[in-house]
Formats: sequence, structure tokens, C-alpha cells
Amino acid sequence: MTTTSSPPADTDRPPVSQRRTPRRRILAPQQLGLLGLVVALVIVFGLLRPAFFDARLVLFPLLRDISTLTVVALAQMVVLSVGHMNLAVGRMAAFGALFAGFGYDRLGLPLSVGLLVCLLAGALIGALTGWIIARTGVSSFVVTLAMDFALLGLVSLLYSALTENAAFTSTPSGMTELRQYSLADICAGPVCGSPAIPQMAQFTVLALVGLGFLYRYTRTGRELLLTGANPAAAELSGIPTARRVITAHMLSGLLAALAGFMAAVSTGTFRASIGDDFMLPSFLGAVLGGTLLTGGVVSVIGALLGTSLVGVIRKGLDLLGVGLESLNIYLGCVLLLALSADRVRHIVSYRKVVRST
Repeated sequence: MTTTSSPPADTDRPPVSQRRTPRRRILAPQQLGLLGLVVALVIVFGLLRPAFFDARLVLFPLLRDISTLTVVALAQMVVLSVGHMNLAVGRMAAFGALFAGFGYDRLGLPLSVGLLVCLLAGALIGALTGWIIARTGVSSFVVTLAMDFALLGLVSLLYSALTENAAFTSTPSGMTELRQYSLADICAGPVCGSPAIPQMAQFTVLALVGLGFLYRYTRTGRELLLTGANPAAAELSGIPTARRVITAHMLSGLLAALAGFMAAVSTGTFRASIGDDFMLPSFLGAVLGGTLLTGGVVSVIGALLGTSLVGVIRKGLDLLGVGLESLNIYLGCVLLLALSADRVRHIVSYRKVVRST
């Protein structure tokens, strides 16, 4: 014989004014774990190789790479939020950087104007990709893979036709400072930041703040997440899911172009090979940070922490003399573990929903 306890009467509950409202955490447990792991690895690598703490020779280029790859992870994150993926994220970066390099080399555009042209080109190619997916209903995997091959040929042909050495090498005023100077070089005093923090980190901060505001406080951001969580239910609720798919891919293309610009600034040249190594970091940063591959859940800060973890591992193993081939094996294993953890999180979340209904 089973017995069920009756729910407490309403009179037993404290008044609304006396109830405690749950405090919103700045970092989820997973993000706190990532932060602790990053700090621990920094300490370990620093003890094994004291040169790891050299501000100008190690930390500055490390943070510059993390700044660029975080934007790459954000570009992947926005399409993962609607349950899609962007396999052309690296080619979109090269496509956007191509227009910036052409503007600097042939048109003499200022640094800021060339950046705007780069972002516009990336947004347009991303919107086109999203429109094809929404219009045809073909999987994002197939469409972005086809776009990757198309842009690979197109960008290479344009560089061959427009340049002699397959690269734009003209640098506008301010580009050298953006590549070499830190926030501490802008002005004197502790308020300007550490000499290890590059000026390019400002672009990453703007992208993080913008996406954080989009997903937390705007209707468009909530509709993007609902589209990824359950497209059919979102459609029945009146959400224009096709437009949200286009929006996600447009943002992905814009962020990929920004990452391509930052990568070109880091090397000082605009060439077709920009973005060749963006694919793996884009998934690693996003998935390690807590973004679900199935859509509906994103973590902007998590993307930063996930990318930081990958960057620290890469730089630390490089200082320890680990070869590129072995490094790729380790990063591949990290991605496999991240994907496994993503699947486990998805199953746990699903079971919690089933038990609550």
C-alpha cells in the first residue's frame, strides 16, 4: 500500500515579501571548473618552464591568439544555438579578410573603414549561407561544407588574380600598433591594463559583451535559443524560425570575418591561408564552454574559458617541446572528451525534464 503526502497548505508558506529570490550565478559550475583548470595549468606550466610567465615573449602572443580564437568560438557558438554548425568558419574568415586587404592595398582605406568592409563581407556570405539552409531545408552540415569548398576556390582565385605574391602586404596607419602594442602602451598608469594584454583584445571584449546582451536581454536572442531547442514548437509559437536561422548564420559570418581580420593583423599580411586552422578551435572553445551541439543552450563566458584552456595547453606543450603532430592528437582527444561530456549533459537534462513532468 502506497501513501502520498498531501501538499502543505498555502498558509504554511511564508509571505511573498519574505521569500528568498535565488541569486543568479556569474559562472555556472562547469565554467568555474574550466576557470580552475586554466589557472592550475598556468601554474603547472609556469613551474615547469618559468619562461611561460614572460609578459612580452609568451603571454602577449598567447593572449593575442586567445583573443582571436575566442571570436572564432563565438562564430561557431551562434549557429550551434539554433542547432546548426558552420564548417566554413575558416573560409568565411579568409573571405572577409580578403576585402579588407584589398581595400588597404588598392584603395588606401583607413584601418576602421577596412574593418567595416571586412565585417560586411562576412555578414553577407553568412546570411547567404543561412538563406540557402532555410530555403532548401538541406542540413547545415552539407551547406556549410559546400560553402567551405566554394570559398576555398574563390578566395584562392581572387588572391591569384589581384596580387603577385598571393597576399596583400600594405598596412594602413595604426595596424602595426594594433599588432604590437598592449593596453599598457596606450597610456601610463595601472588603469591601462597589463603589458601582456594586447590591444586586439578590445574586439573580443566587444563581441563577448554584445552576444551576452543579445542572448540574455533581447527577444531575438531568446528566439534563437528556442529555435535551437525545438524548431517545430518554436514555429508553432509564432517564431520566424527561418529568419532566425539566417540571423544566426549572418552573425557567424560577421564574427568569422572579425577573427580573420584579427588573424591578418597578427601576421601583418592578408593571405588566402587565413582561417585554415580555425575549424577545431571553433568547436573546442564552444563545446568545452558549455554550448550544446543540439542547440538551445549557449555560454558566452564559457566560450572564452574553453578557448583559454585550449590556448594554454597549446602554448604550454609547445614550450615543453611537444611536436605539432602530438599536439594535434592531444587536442583531438580533448575535443572527443568534450563531445562525450556534451552528450552526457544532454541526456541528464532530458531525464530531468522527463522526471519533472
